[in-house]
Order: sequence, then C-alpha cells, then structure tokens
Amino acid sequence: MNSKKSILITGAAGFLGSHLCDRFIREGFLVIGMDNFITGDKKNISHLEHHSNFRFIEHDVTEFIKIDENLDYILHFASPASPIDYLKIPIQTLKVGSLGTHNLLGLAKAKRARILVASTSEVYGDPLVHPQPESYFGNVNSIGPRGVYDEAKRFQESITMAYHRFHGLDVRIVRIFNTYGPRMRLNDGRVIPAFMGQVLRGEDLTVFGDGLQTRSFCYVDDQIEGIFRLLFSDYSYPINIGNPNETTILDFAKEIISLGNSTQKIVYKPLPQNDPLQRQPDITLAKKLLNWQPKIHREQGMKITFDYFKGLTQEELYKKEHKDFSTYNKH
Repeated sequence: MNSKKSILITGAAGFLGSHLCDRFIREGFLVIGMDNFITGDKKNISHLEHHSNFRFIEHDVTEFIKIDENLDYILHFASPASPIDYLKIPIQTLKVGSLGTHNLLGLAKAKRARILVASTSEVYGDPLVHPQPESYFGNVNSIGPRGVYDEAKRFQESITMAYHRFHGLDVRIVRIFNTYGPRMRLNDGRVIPAFMGQVLRGEDLTVFGDGLQTRSFCYVDDQIEGIFRLLFSDYSYPINIGNPNETTILDFAKEIISLGNSTQKIVYKPLPQNDPLQRQPDITLAKKLLNWQPKIHREQGMKITFDYFKGLTQEELYKKEHKDFSTYNKH
C-alpha cells in the first residue's frame, strides 16, 4: 500500500497549476494533474511526463470527474485568468467557476478530501476600499464584460462555503492577487507579459487610461508558498495572498523599459470598462494565520521573468493567440 499523500491539481498545465505540481512533487506527494488545454500549455508540464509521482488526465472539469485513486487533497485552479481569455470564452469561464467547482466539491466530498479553491482579487471588483481586506464585499458590475470572471469566482466562493457549512466539507479559499513569473503566456493580455513582450519585440508599450491605476505584483514562488501554507492551515474562510507593494502601471511600464535597456515609447489607449483603478492586498490575515509574507523583491522577480521571456524562440515571441474557442461557448 502506498503511504504517500495524493493530490489532484486542476488547471495543472497553467501558469500557477504547473508550479503547484512541481511544489507538491518536491514535497513527496503523488500528483494527479488535470487540464483540458483551453488556456494551459503542455510545455509547462512536459518535464513531469515520466515522473513516477505524476499522472496526467486530459479532461474538462465542467464534465463529470471520475478518479479511481484515493485523494487526500484537491487544488481547483482550472479557469481562464486573463481578460483576453475570459472575454473570448465567457460561457466556459462561467461554467468552470460554477459547474466545474460543483463537480470538484462533489468529488472532494466523495473522497473525504480537503479542497482548496483558487479565487481572485477580482471578487473585489473596482474597489472602494483600499487596500482590500477579506472582509470587504467588493464593487462588481455583474453584467459588465468582466462580470463573467468576477461573478464566476464569487459564485465559486459561495458554493464552496455552502458545502463547508451544509456538508462539513474541509475547504480552503485563496484570493490571488496579481502574480507573475516564468511560464506565463506571453500574449495573454496581462500586464507583465504584455509589457515584456513589447520590449522584446521592439514595440512601443501600451498603457490603458492615464496609467495611474495601481497593481501589486507577487512573484510566483511567494504565491505558491502562501497557497501551500493555506492548504495545511486550519482556516476555512478566504485569505488574500499577494504582495502589498503597490505601483502605478505607468511607473511599472518605465521599469520594464529600463529592464530591457530599451528606448521605446509609451502609448496610451482608452481604459477598458470596469478596469480596477486600485489593487492592493491587505495581507494581515496571511501574516497572522499563515506566518506568510512575500520575500522576493520585484527587481529580482522581474529579472528572472524577463530572462525567461528572453529565452523564447522568435516563433514564440511573435506568436499570436489563434486558438479556436468557438466550441467552448456553444452550450
């Protein structure tokens, strides 16, 4: 009988999912990765293909999930996470947050497994409270373009807590703030890969609005450590995991230009509807309950991430997102 603990990680071929697979394999777990590659990349987990403690299942979590093995833990990280993605596949985004979460909560109940679901700072919408503590209910436009993602995650939290209260399910909820690092998709529309891709291609950097809106960027290793600690904590309510070091988008664009020793200009475009003007986590709870706070300075993390993108081939650097999403919006 195998005495190792087992864990199912959905969204395993995604940015955070693949790093979580690596972490739990290093910790000696038997890891089952699951992804349908809507936005995930097989390259992110190719190094695990023949690992004795890793098994992969290609599957859409919005369909019934069957796992024969015992499971001790489930990490639900399957979801589009960038505006480009969830605006192209709004229905699938809502389904993975609702049907997908329902399926995984049911699986956790059947397996008597602890489940951690990945929520997001987007549940706060365009916040009227700054920085954002977990007690803040948010300012979300449910019928705006971003509502498909924001409300999917808010429903995900609601149904997770319903399973906890009604069925006694052992749950954890992480509210993830902007995270960056190797394995991000270069053309997924998020700030860091967008700016770095533009610098590496010799293009002017695109800033939306006046650039004075703020974000707080957390390096992936710090984010994974926070998630790891939360999973093994005794706290069932949402916890913010992010870096409270806040910067304006305009200042950040200038940092990336400097990092690339570039002379490119900054060009301005209209701000998208409901784009948050401020984003900064209050991590008081994470410090108190998890003894966690980010350790990697932005300068260090940005250098590692920029070097990762510099290592891409010319084909990868100039590749556009041509995936056909039409089948995912039919039902």
